Amino acid sequence: MASTTRVAAQLRTDLTHGLAAAVSEKGYAASTIADIVAHARVSKRTFYEHFADKEECLMALYADACDQLMTVLRTAGSADQAWRERVRVAVTAYLSAMESLPAVNRMLLVEMQAAGPRAYRLRQEKQRQFADTLVAIVEQGRPANPEIPPLSPAMAIALVGGLNELLMQAVDPYTRTDAATAPLTSLDDTVIQLVSAVLAYRPVDR
Repeated sequence: MASTTRVAAQLRTDLTHGLAAAVSEKGYAASTIADIVAHARVSKRTFYEHFADKEECLMALYADACDQLMTVLRTAGSADQAWRERVRVAVTAYLSAMESLPAVNRMLLVEMQAAGPRAYRLRQEKQRQFADTLVAIVEQGRPANPEIPPLSPAMAIALVGGLNELLMQAVDPYTRTDAATAPLTSLDDTVIQLVSAVLAYRPVDR
């Protein structure tokens, strides 16, 4: 039974990665089930044993990728680190993880925004989870760094939105101003500066 479960899980992974490969080549709208199974090297019958349609496969890929990236954030560094060092470690780990998923990046950052109402709702849910993860990380680090205030949910959402836009500009060929794609890790300093500025902010007394 365990072996059967592992095989099924691997097939789902192969199919979602097949979708990612197809999307990176043709975009989500133009990708077909035939493209997905060709990349996954399985039959259409196998596809429909795991997913009802292309949208369901997309949502599984997006959810899995987001969960992996949130795990990267939660496990990067430790709560007793100086907060600026933990920001550096977490940003470096996150962008490195994104860089290791080139076929998934376009889907994560660009295609999900125009893949239909269900995909849009899932994206909103995962963005809130990313924001909750940031709030929790900051709160865990505050005992060792009492100088930083709590990160509010609203500010966390704003931070997640800003980071997504920055990364989307880097991977979307329609928004880039340069001819070639620079590694996402080249954004380390920019992202560290943004996150550090948000965490260090002190409201001005009125």
